[in-house]
Amino acid sequence: MNEAIIPSRAPTDWARDDSILPFEVAALDQRGRVVRLGASLDQILSSHDYPLPVAKLLGEAVVLATLLGSSLKFDGRFILQTKTNGPVRMLVVDYVTPGSVRACASFDPAQVAAAITAGKASAGELMGHGHLAMTIDQGLEMSRYQGLVALTGGGLEDAAHEYFLRSEQIPTRVRLAVAEEFSAGAGGPQHHWRAGGIMLQFLPAKSERMRGPDLDPGDAPPGTVVHQVPEDEAWVEGRSLIQTVTDIELIDPDVSSERLLYRLFHERGVRVFSAQPVESKCSCSRDGVKAMLESFPQDDRDHMVENGVISVTCEFCSSKYVFAPEEVGAHRLN
Repeated sequence: MNEAIIPSRAPTDWARDDSILPFEVAALDQRGRVVRLGASLDQILSSHDYPLPVAKLLGEAVVLATLLGSSLKFDGRFILQTKTNGPVRMLVVDYVTPGSVRACASFDPAQVAAAITAGKASAGELMGHGHLAMTIDQGLEMSRYQGLVALTGGGLEDAAHEYFLRSEQIPTRVRLAVAEEFSAGAGGPQHHWRAGGIMLQFLPAKSERMRGPDLDPGDAPPGTVVHQVPEDEAWVEGRSLIQTVTDIELIDPDVSSERLLYRLFHERGVRVFSAQPVESKCSCSRDGVKAMLESFPQDDRDHMVENGVISVTCEFCSSKYVFAPEEVGAHRLN
């Protein structure tokens, strides 16, 4: 991450979409990032005909993956994936450094429609129970790192907090927001997606300041006294400020990321670093799909032929690739 320090100045009021702004609150020993997504998210969600609650949920996953993936200090991928028993069975977000992202969702249309009708279409209700996997991939010659956290009916913010508590043991708070934006256009109202997120972490020089209360003792004998450790006052202040951030502040095009940070931390002082751009970019290609098809067994390729061709649609960007059977060594079945 390029952390060239921006000279001391007043916060800009220019809201920059599709950007990641790292920041530091040195007085509180805290660091974080603000993410604003506009056209990039709109491109991802508009490539599919997702029901509104599913689109919003996938948008939250994109923001979370961007917040986490942009912290990588090496070339690689950050993959966020859920697998659950709810109406939305799977969410997949693939973030590639330095700043490209793609995403898709798998869901049961009938179950989602029933959940909407019943008024039970919150993020937690749509996902249900299962797990969230976060994978860091540094390439073929490096081992993958994967962290898992249980999903028990809560949203992605809850899952992120649980992950950092149990796996990374770094006090962390995350806020995510996604909404539709309508504007006037020559052909009538124009629809766009917007999203925003902020993550704050407590990273003091002395690690003992990060200690928190013990985790749930689980099957400990009745009457076991749980060891309690009071939270550091600096972290109590920081997380309390983050909890005041509203969805409107995170997605408002008239409130810049710098202005938002100034509102939160002006009394303590906040330093921002160079913003990173983020874009919607799928890695699929005709050559890549052709190579994938050629890797399948002969019988599988033969049975893919429909109406004289083999058609493959990318789950991420909905691009469609059509091949004549002979292009991939397949045979037409009579």
